[in-house]
Amino acid sequence: MTDTASHLEDRLRRPSGIRSLTLGDARLSFVPDGVLQLNARLWLPDATDEDWAQSPEYLDETGSLVASVGGLLVERDGRALLIDAGLGPVTIEPPESRWGILRGGALLDSLAALGRSPADIEAVALTHLHGDHVGWAWHAAPGSNLTAFRMADYLVAEPEWSQRHLAEAKGMGEALNAMQHRVRTVEDDEEIFPGVHVMITPGHTPGHAAYVISASGQRVIAFGDAFHSSIQISHPEWGATVDHDRGESEATRRNLIAELAQPNTIGFGVHFADVVFGRVSTDTGRAVWHPLDA
Repeated sequence: MTDTASHLEDRLRRPSGIRSLTLGDARLSFVPDGVLQLNARLWLPDATDEDWAQSPEYLDETGSLVASVGGLLVERDGRALLIDAGLGPVTIEPPESRWGILRGGALLDSLAALGRSPADIEAVALTHLHGDHVGWAWHAAPGSNLTAFRMADYLVAEPEWSQRHLAEAKGMGEALNAMQHRVRTVEDDEEIFPGVHVMITPGHTPGHAAYVISASGQRVIAFGDAFHSSIQISHPEWGATVDHDRGESEATRRNLIAELAQPNTIGFGVHFADVVFGRVSTDTGRAVWHPLDA
């Protein structure tokens, strides 16, 4: 095994730290909040034991699929947008979580390390209404009974918010009640921040949204939970067990792969271990994720 291959395997088994990408006048930064250690066989049930035996580099020493958790900070002209708000200051372990271990809480410290405070964030754009994406949108800030991003609007795709009863049925009622006075719904292709447009990508949830950031002749697609691991780029037929509509989710992944393979396009996978920024190639007939050393 080459040193490069060994280094990549290490990255696939650990969560990402802060990684930043500068495109002209825009800076994009992954803002870490914690880590998810997921039971791979439960989370991606279409993948067989043989599949994992052929791709052992994606599993840590416990046999878990490691996923980052956090948000994407978009900075431009002195302004700041946050896409997704992490898990928040909680730890959830089996048996409370059947999927594995979920740990959050670092996002505000990560923002500070990037030179930003919650008051700098003018809006929090949510890809969807799951707990590991809305955490700091409703949890109180340390030492306060108020939420951290209390000056920000919470942007949610209209079909996601209008069907929020589905999230409420999965235990998100308290979070949504705490958030609702700050929510502003957005539509497909709406510009929500300079150079940032909504892309509705249903399947994981009914109104799941990606966000497309355009800068300096490049575009970055932040695709939320359309994919949970970079291995799904090569296997779009592998859906997450929590996908709302498995068929629609697979169709969305295939459409996104076609978009990501276009020239001058970078992907951002908030859960992609320590390979959150990357490009997609299809030269071999199968899509492959190529991480950027951002």
